[in-house]
Amino acid sequence: MSNHGNVTAITAKRLTLALCAAGVIGGAVGAIAVEHNNALAAAAAAATGTPNPAATPAPVAATPAPVAGNPASVALPDFTKIVSHNGPAVVNIRVVGTTKVSQRQMPQFDEDDPFFEFFRRFQPQQPRGGNGRGELVYGAGSGFIVSPDGVILTNAHVVRDADEVTVKMQDRREYRAKVLGSDPRTDVAVLKIDAKNLPVVPLGNTRNLQVGEWVLAIGSPFGLESTVTAGVVSAKGRTIDNNGVQFIQTDVAVNPGNSGGPLFNTRGEVVGINSQIFSQTGGYQGLSFAIPIDVAVRIKDQIVATGKVQHAKLGVSLQDVGQSFADAFKLQSPDGALVANVERGSAAEKAGLKAGDVIRKVNGQALISGGDLSAIVAIAKPGDRLAMDVWREGKEMQVTATLASAKADPASRDNLAGIDGGAKLGLALRPLDPAERSQVGVAAGLVVEDAGGAAAVAGVQPGDVVLAVNGKPVASVAQVRDVVKKSAKSVALLVQRGDEKIFIPVPIS
Repeated sequence: MSNHGNVTAITAKRLTLALCAAGVIGGAVGAIAVEHNNALAAAAAAATGTPNPAATPAPVAATPAPVAGNPASVALPDFTKIVSHNGPAVVNIRVVGTTKVSQRQMPQFDEDDPFFEFFRRFQPQQPRGGNGRGELVYGAGSGFIVSPDGVILTNAHVVRDADEVTVKMQDRREYRAKVLGSDPRTDVAVLKIDAKNLPVVPLGNTRNLQVGEWVLAIGSPFGLESTVTAGVVSAKGRTIDNNGVQFIQTDVAVNPGNSGGPLFNTRGEVVGINSQIFSQTGGYQGLSFAIPIDVAVRIKDQIVATGKVQHAKLGVSLQDVGQSFADAFKLQSPDGALVANVERGSAAEKAGLKAGDVIRKVNGQALISGGDLSAIVAIAKPGDRLAMDVWREGKEMQVTATLASAKADPASRDNLAGIDGGAKLGLALRPLDPAERSQVGVAAGLVVEDAGGAAAVAGVQPGDVVLAVNGKPVASVAQVRDVVKKSAKSVALLVQRGDEKIFIPVPIS
């Protein structure tokens, strides 16, 4: 599914999942900008450096509106206090970055496919004669401040491939932001701006969130900053991908640009990060999904502490237990996680799990579906132990597994940034192995595995071999890093491309 249509009957057209970022990298160019004429008082206090009460936030609850007639009627909530108190901590995020043409090609949909119109509207025009070089693209999204010293939560897809990230406050102050890290698996990213005494939002939890409860979103749909929409929780525990996140489903109007913005409960606490929508048109159709704040906080804490995220892995493929399976396995009820496959050498195999096992409980928590187990593993850490009640061949038994570490995504931007010392060039490099050196006909060099940022704009391409930097032959990433650190404005790369050797000047960002 890509980053972020003709409407037809659902029976005739499939319902399509779309990321709801307005112009996330690879998305729409030039989102509409709307300025506020008046800064909110709390944000203005932060601008002067005076302490802000929201720096140590206490939740502000919505108050019921008066109901005429029947005193037992349910009153509609009044969200004005939540908006005025927490609105200054919700920010607009603008990004500028580069992406390779090959990564941005429009998926092949028929013109009558409902997703064809979505891509036509929200994807930039393809450059003609694409040669794999980097191209500048623009995007926008939302986020919210969780620490007075400038820590911000948003979606990973909002800042994917971003070289410049700008955060704009409600009072029109702007800051250049640093991406501390991002986790594509859970779609959570953490930003940091250089500021103090900022307004922050109070964080809640999803354990007490009820289906039917009123919730509120604040964000920048289509670039329209500080837009407020409300609805109810439609469902909890929705599994809509294979990453283990159990989303909060709402009917809050969420559109491209709301990505990364907060979802508040009626107590004024953030309970989720608005992330995805189901849509046939690319716009809101009544099904919106938010990442539970419990998951986001766990990811944030890891990124702030270590700069990276570790995910646990059990090593099983799961299915839900339907009535037919329950009858076949002689289960009293059709619930649990059916093990369809066990990976060789995995934590599950070492614990003794087998295909055909039905996992009924984990650490005392009953499982209704396979998604429940995936969600438990998603928020666990490598080394955590899972005590499982397993139904096997008509009998119940206990199995304990020690979770292993899942491999990190090698294509994530924070990994790329770490290769060349802060992504000053935007290059992912590795030394040539002996066979490659023989094939290329050089004694030493570094192959470009990925190019972004200034290097991509300058014309460096994946597959190029960097032979020298500023005239100095290089055989390791450390040598490249040392030369870059000693350079002020730009470096000259000697690159071998096929049978040709060319110099490419690359500015240092």
